[in-house]
Amino acid sequence: MTSLLGLEYASSDEEVSLNIVDSTTPKVNLAPDVADACTALTYNVPNSGLARPVQGPSLPYSNGGTLKRKMALTGDAEETAISDSTFTTNQRTYESLGYARDPTVYGAFVGDLDKAQAYGGKDIVQTRPSREQSLAFKRRRQKRGDASIVHGEGAYKGPWAKHEASPSEDSSSEDQASEDQDIQPPEDQIFQGEAASREGHVVKYKRKDEQVVVSGKKSAVSKLVSDYKDAPTNNESTIFHGIAQYDYQGRTYMHVPRDLDINLQKEPGTQTNYIPKKLIHSWNTHTGAINAIRFFPNSGHLLLSASADTKVKLYDVYHDRELLRTYSGHTKSVSDTTFSPTGTHLLSGSHDRFMKLWDTETGGCISRFQTPSKALPHVLRFHPSTDTHAFLVGTSDKKIVQFDTRSGEMTQEYDHHLQAVNTITFCDDNRRFITTSDDKSLRAWEYDIPVPIKYIAEPYMYPMIRAAAHPNGKSVAFQSLDNQIVVYASTDRFRQNRKKSFRGHNNAGQAIDVDISPDGQFVVSGDSGGYVCFWDWKTCKMWHKIKADEGPVVRVAWHPQESSKLVTAGLEGTIKYWD
Repeated sequence: MTSLLGLEYASSDEEVSLNIVDSTTPKVNLAPDVADACTALTYNVPNSGLARPVQGPSLPYSNGGTLKRKMALTGDAEETAISDSTFTTNQRTYESLGYARDPTVYGAFVGDLDKAQAYGGKDIVQTRPSREQSLAFKRRRQKRGDASIVHGEGAYKGPWAKHEASPSEDSSSEDQASEDQDIQPPEDQIFQGEAASREGHVVKYKRKDEQVVVSGKKSAVSKLVSDYKDAPTNNESTIFHGIAQYDYQGRTYMHVPRDLDINLQKEPGTQTNYIPKKLIHSWNTHTGAINAIRFFPNSGHLLLSASADTKVKLYDVYHDRELLRTYSGHTKSVSDTTFSPTGTHLLSGSHDRFMKLWDTETGGCISRFQTPSKALPHVLRFHPSTDTHAFLVGTSDKKIVQFDTRSGEMTQEYDHHLQAVNTITFCDDNRRFITTSDDKSLRAWEYDIPVPIKYIAEPYMYPMIRAAAHPNGKSVAFQSLDNQIVVYASTDRFRQNRKKSFRGHNNAGQAIDVDISPDGQFVVSGDSGGYVCFWDWKTCKMWHKIKADEGPVVRVAWHPQESSKLVTAGLEGTIKYWD
């Protein structure tokens, strides 16, 4: 209203004075007297004032000297009319094919121009196959298979089912082979290449005017992981590493030593056990993780180990504590090994789907076993009776298979679990056995009867991956994956003893062993943090904790005759002996 009346502000003080001027000649005060407390602009700056030239000398690289606002930190950005979908398509085309359209020049490209010419300038959307091509490609895919079949014909392939080559691809491959005949090596080089590939070498052939390059051996890990075919099994061998195979009386290491200050032939468990305190010896002979360690039955004067380096090794626990023998014959990681009840034979199971029976003394392979479905053996257990020549194997295809070591044939199959079998524990005077699985259940069986007599599966249960029977024969301790050790009765009821639960260690994500001292006083277990934990069996309180390794301690075994000797092993391949 003041502008209409021809009024103007004389100042911005609190007391405003109005001066009447001539309306025909308006005047604007471009520099009003503004008080320090006032921050409001009381007049409108004209456009000419905003775009006025910069005062002073102009810079040599200036673009006119106007006060233009920069659109980016580095300067002005030129605007181009392009949609979000077009920009996204060109960005994906550049990331995938290496070129994209130039938005400033019609028909031009930026990036790899050779690829742009090869693809005809098509973007990533235009190179997508049509619906007919996609359907034809899906029809060439193999059948998914039956989910109930693990191995063999009609086995479940699921999303890993491959695609069969189309006739056009076959003809194009033939044309390509006819065009590139000069790349094929001579027959003698082909023969050498096949031999090198059988030995694990990588062979690369070049053109006639170039030499044939044969690289070094493949990495063992990649071959073990990627090769799922049955490997040859007739390449067993053994090496004796000891000082002398026979002593002055012609006896081998199978003889129980009697020149010690301890009687190794007494009944295990008659001595009082104590907690070990110090490390007395280490074996560093394996190059892979230790998957199993076993003492010789009753006497414990020999130690058996199985590793991911495909080897099974035998050690002397007393005297020089030397490596005695290596059993070689598996082509993949050895998952488990165990002694026969008399110790004259040992059994090993590997991820190459074979189980092999060895002579402990000579190291010879006596026989080989394989399940009908060629499943992976997870756990091996001989029947504890010396007159029963049988063993059980828990496999990855939910079954427990029974074999006879004399005939080499399968005699029984226990098929009620829903996932891979983890443990097999004999109980009740070896007339029954208990099994656990990844299906979070426990089943009890009568030996040689393929029908479970007890089935336990509760919502709060976790998979139980390792087991150890108590020397009194009434209980079995199981390593549960919820960071605790649970106890079940091994009598007729097979109920959980809720008053006994051993906690305080961490086992999640690791298959950590559990063991009980021969006198039944202590429970020992490994730990994912590198500790060895001891509990009192009666009170369930943690008794002691030893820092045994930097990595997880996954294998523990108590000596059957010594009062305070224990063996531990981890993922780095070192076996440690404690006292």
